[in-house]
Amino acid sequence: MFRCKISDDLELRIFEQCHADALFALSDRSRDYLRVWLPWVDATHSVEDTRRFIREALARFACNEGFSAGIWYRGQLSGGIGVHKIDWLNRNTSLGYWIREGLQGKGIVTAACRAVLNHLFGELNLNRVEIRCGTGNSKSRAIPQRLGFVEEGTLRQAQWVNDRFVDLVVYAMLAKDWP
Repeated sequence: MFRCKISDDLELRIFEQCHADALFALSDRSRDYLRVWLPWVDATHSVEDTRRFIREALARFACNEGFSAGIWYRGQLSGGIGVHKIDWLNRNTSLGYWIREGLQGKGIVTAACRAVLNHLFGELNLNRVEIRCGTGNSKSRAIPQRLGFVEEGTLRQAQWVNDRFVDLVVYAMLAKDWP
């Protein structure tokens, strides 16, 4: 299956069913930390929920409509990165990511995003990639800012997360602007 080695310490791997136990355990251990900003956390209660997510992600990958990959840091599953459904007519998509608590600030997610963006713009010839972040999620917002994305605006109360509506900041990168 797909692997992308970014450095000696960092690699992306498409999620497969054999990752379900480790992925559920990681997200479950990180539940309190992740559920502040990510809507899928409260709907993930079991390994079977994670297996279902992986099945759906593999089907999306097989249809060339996006993918979900694990972020392996120093040989350990440490987070995830996903290309949401690709709109081939308009050649655009959006990107999502998360990393376990304690690994923020090491450039891991930025490097993972850079590798995925190189693939999306270089190999898939997409024109536009968005990243949407909660307005108060400064650590997540720093990633598109660091990568040179343009902040395009705020979607008010656009996402239901952890029993509240969250405003989302929309960042975008165009192929012509990707280095």
